[in-house]
Amino acid sequence: MISIPSSQIYQLEKQYRISLINSLVGYKSLNLLGTISKEGITNLCVISSAFHLGADPPLLGLVIRPERAHNDTLTNIKSTGQYTLNNVLPEWYMQAHQTSASYAAGISEFDTCGFQKLYIDRFKAPFVGQSTIRIGLELREVIDVELNGTTILIGEIVQILADDTMITEDGTVDHIKAKTMTVAGLDTYFLPQPIGRLAYAKPGIEPRQFEW
Repeated sequence: MISIPSSQIYQLEKQYRISLINSLVGYKSLNLLGTISKEGITNLCVISSAFHLGADPPLLGLVIRPERAHNDTLTNIKSTGQYTLNNVLPEWYMQAHQTSASYAAGISEFDTCGFQKLYIDRFKAPFVGQSTIRIGLELREVIDVELNGTTILIGEIVQILADDTMITEDGTVDHIKAKTMTVAGLDTYFLPQPIGRLAYAKPGIEPRQFEW
């Protein structure tokens, strides 16, 4: 068994440590984050840091890396208060990966990486036309993390755009049908495989699987 104590983690080679820590918790949600500046320049980047915060109100959080001069994403969200999350599909995951490249400020990854912009009325931020699950959010809270310089954004879901048949009768999103991909670490992409769906857990009752 490999045992790596805290004192050794800091001594690991930098890239090895980054790969190890980023992949340690396993599969993460994978999305393209769409924004637009006040001047109308769009921006798109792949993220794996979105997380569920609650359903009432419907909130999602995401972690943004330390603010840099060309970090259009954070600047755009703070200035417009709106952004989108869009699932990633196998047909174009390489294009999605390419949006993580450090393009100069003012260059739209929508155009450079070949993504279609989708707009709806009364919402400024662009959705990704090729996605099958799209979420529009309005910024509600910004939390600066002093520990490592990252920023946590909390947004309220104000719009859901899903292709037909992607949402089941009980409200569950069918991510298999949506072909939603996931990621482990920084650069390894996967398609999930369903194992089973279980009934609501209660003390003293054995787990029960039901069809879906």
